[in-house]
Amino acid sequence: MKKMIGFIIGLTALLTIAFFTSSNELETTEMDKPIVGILQLTSHPALDLIYQGTVDALNDAGYIDGETMTLDFQNAQGDQSNLNSMSTRFVSRGAAVMVGIATPSAQALANSSQEIPIVLGAVTDPEGSGLVANNDAPGGNITGVSDLTPIEEQFSLITEILPEAQTIGILYSSSEDNSIVQADQAIEIAKEMGLKTEVMTVSSTNDVSQVGATLASQVDAIWVPTDNTIASAMNTLVSASDQNGIPIFPAVDTMVEEGGLATVGLDQYALGRLTGEMVAAILDGDSDPATTPIRYLDQGEIIINEEKASELGITIPTQLLEQAK
Repeated sequence: MKKMIGFIIGLTALLTIAFFTSSNELETTEMDKPIVGILQLTSHPALDLIYQGTVDALNDAGYIDGETMTLDFQNAQGDQSNLNSMSTRFVSRGAAVMVGIATPSAQALANSSQEIPIVLGAVTDPEGSGLVANNDAPGGNITGVSDLTPIEEQFSLITEILPEAQTIGILYSSSEDNSIVQADQAIEIAKEMGLKTEVMTVSSTNDVSQVGATLASQVDAIWVPTDNTIASAMNTLVSASDQNGIPIFPAVDTMVEEGGLATVGLDQYALGRLTGEMVAAILDGDSDPATTPIRYLDQGEIIINEEKASELGITIPTQLLEQAK
C-alpha cells in the first residue's frame, strides 16, 4: 500500500512539473514573437485589399503569423467604441507595432499609445488629421502610407468622358476627416476648371440612397472621394444614380468595379503592400517612425468600367480605353 501511495505521489509530481514546464515554454514562445496588431475600420473591398496587401508583404519579409510573429487582426465593423477597446487590447498585449487601416482606426490607435510604433494603412492626410507633426518628418511614434488620390486628374477624366458636363455632384461623409479634406480640394479644382459643383453629405450609410438620388437628379455626374461610408454603401449609391442615368466617378479603383464609371485611382492592394513593408522595417529595427516620411504610391491608373458605360449609353474616347488598365 505504501509503495502504491509513493508511486501516485511521484507520478503527480512529475505531471505537475511537466505541466508547468510546458506552460512556461508556450509562454516563452509566445513572448518571443512580436505581436502586430492590425485595426481595420470596417469591411469593404478597398480596405480588405489593403489588409491583404499588408499581410502578404509581411509574409514576404519573413513575418508569418504563428511562426515568426503573432498577428492580432481586429475589425471594428464601423463602431467607434470597438475601435477604442481594440486599440486598448493591442496596448495591453504589448504589441510591437500597430497598424491602423483608415483614418478613424489610426486616430483610435494614436489615442491609445504615444510609444508603440503605429503605421498608417491608408490615411489621406496624416498631417491634416493631426496624426503626425509633418508628413516628411512625423516626429513621434507614427508613420505610414497616404492614400491621397490624384483629384485633379480625376476631374480631367470626367471632362474627357463627358465634355458637355457643367455641374458635378460631390458626395461624402461629414464624419470622416479624410473625406472633408478631399472634398474641399475637389471643389477648388472644379472651380478652376470652370465646373459648377453641388455638394451633399451623409452621416451614415442609411442616408446614401435618399441623398444620392437627390444629388443625381441635379447634376451631370457624381464624384466621391476615398470615403469609407460611401464605399460601404456603393451598391446603394449606384442604384440611386442609375435611376437618373448619372455616372459615378469614384476616387477608388474597387468602387469602379462595384458600379462606378471610371477613375484615375490607386491600387489598394499596392497601398497595403507598402504598409506591410514599413511594418517589417520597424520590426527589423531598420526604421524609426519619428524620422520616416509618409510614403505615397508614385501614380494613379486609369480604370474604366466599359459595361457601365454601355448601360448608361456613354461613349468612352478610344485613347482613354487604350490607356486604361
